[in-house]
Amino acid sequence: MKNSRSKPFVIGISGGSGSGKSTIINEIIERIGPEKIAVLNHDAYYRHRPELSFEERTIINFDHPDSLETKLLIRHLVQLISGEKVEIPIYDFPKHLRNSKTKKISPCQILIVDGILVLHDSQLCELMDLKVFVDVPSDLRFIRRLDRDINERGRSVKSVTKQYLATVRPMHEKFVEPSKQNADILIPGGGHNLQAVRVLSTLLQTLPAN
Repeated sequence: MKNSRSKPFVIGISGGSGSGKSTIINEIIERIGPEKIAVLNHDAYYRHRPELSFEERTIINFDHPDSLETKLLIRHLVQLISGEKVEIPIYDFPKHLRNSKTKKISPCQILIVDGILVLHDSQLCELMDLKVFVDVPSDLRFIRRLDRDINERGRSVKSVTKQYLATVRPMHEKFVEPSKQNADILIPGGGHNLQAVRVLSTLLQTLPAN
């Protein structure tokens, strides 16, 4: 953890798919206030591949680092740290394409970078003041991912299960799990670990205002 300073405090929150990262982030926002926090989701930066057919896009390995335009995320994060506004992509998950619209993000006191691979990239880690890994058993993560992808992303049980076995699990073992060693803090149990979430929120509340 680096020294506190007047520019935005950058916190990276990683962990396997379905570990409860979003639950933790929502708790932090509720405790600290949405006006003080901006969130950059790594999965908004999936590469735009309109040259591929829908069928071809469905078989992309979305859990591999190459599926993400991480350099653009890094550029946007540097701009926010420097006090500039940015326009971040909006990804249409059912279509596997970026939306034509973008989302405006303004600099603020705390910047949260969220995603399964955000602690895998060394350049991204260098920009973080605090690195958090949400550690949850694989069976619980799969159940949560299944529920999310069916209800929020229009997926079928068969497609989610097939993708999990083909890419999600092997990519987690190859890239996500090893990135845990880059974390400053581990949160076991995910969003259900309210004590850890309270401690993290209290720490962020002690940061000096910009």
